Amino acid sequence: MLIEGVYAAVTTPFYPDERIYFRKIEANMARYSRSLLAGMVVLGSTGEAVMLDDAEARDVLQASAEASAPEKVLIAGVGRESVGATVALAESAAESRYDAILVRPPSYYAGQLTKAAVLNYFRSVADHSPLPVVLYNIPKCVPYQIPIGVIAELAEHPSIIGIKDSSGSVERIEATVEATRNAPRRAVTVTPIFEAVTDRMLKQAAVPDGTFVRAGDLSGGGEARGGGMAAVAPNKTRSREVGFQVLCGAGSVVLPSLEAGACGAILAFGACAPQVCQEIYLAWKDHDRKLATEKQQRIAAANHRIVGSLGIAGVKYACDFNGFYGGRPRSPLLGLTAEEKVEVEGLLAEIRN
Repeated sequence: MLIEGVYAAVTTPFYPDERIYFRKIEANMARYSRSLLAGMVVLGSTGEAVMLDDAEARDVLQASAEASAPEKVLIAGVGRESVGATVALAESAAESRYDAILVRPPSYYAGQLTKAAVLNYFRSVADHSPLPVVLYNIPKCVPYQIPIGVIAELAEHPSIIGIKDSSGSVERIEATVEATRNAPRRAVTVTPIFEAVTDRMLKQAAVPDGTFVRAGDLSGGGEARGGGMAAVAPNKTRSREVGFQVLCGAGSVVLPSLEAGACGAILAFGACAPQVCQEIYLAWKDHDRKLATEKQQRIAAANHRIVGSLGIAGVKYACDFNGFYGGRPRSPLLGLTAEEKVEVEGLLAEIRN
């Protein structure tokens, strides 16, 4: 499965009484679906996954998938403290028609996470998961950083296809790319212009002659499928070989990470400003380093303050300001002060969608 490109790490909106606001989830996912993003990650760190119980998580996964366009890659955050609980949520993600799962290391017993224990955890999840696994390294939230050597060993597993690295270290991205360079390569299905095609997409958007139907080719109307995004024009698929895929998880280093060998990025800043994040990637793909650098610099201060310092509350208010639905985070996290809201608005004044 191909996971190149830029993904928004989406938020989970709540009512003032902290119930999940499903209508706003649906509106957000529909809007992301109209962007040039490769896809969306639901219930990652930005989605406040740790604030939801398992029943809520399943409901959010289902609502998000139903509101998304069929050609967008959907990745579900399912990391739990045990193998069994993680696999159970992975099975729910598969039932809701996700394409892959994002799995962080367990954290409560971080001091006992030996190399053997970590390898056993991720391999056991991958052995039993119905969906391919994307590892998630996020030392800011989980007091354990997956060693490069462990990643290289896990990259040999046929169901572990990549990693999101949110360390913010370009050197670590480069080291991960190098360490996994000789991992087994896989033949994946793509469109003629090398966009991802997953098993779920083929099942959801097939026509009788077996060709792939892409929602982006919609013209002249058509029946909605899977969340209201329809497609009518068939495109033949082709095959492409990919190895272990490394994605950047820090908005401040997207361009240098791509230059170091990353194939894309999963970004919290993409939840509130998907267009400008996508522009970095597109300029890099076009080999326009000057433009890519300008686009990277454009988000530097805003990403550092909103994502890096203000965190979930900052991202959610930035979503509100930019026309998405964010709202307040779930307690014990607090919303922004009036002064902080004014600051966010100033940082985003030239970064609108």
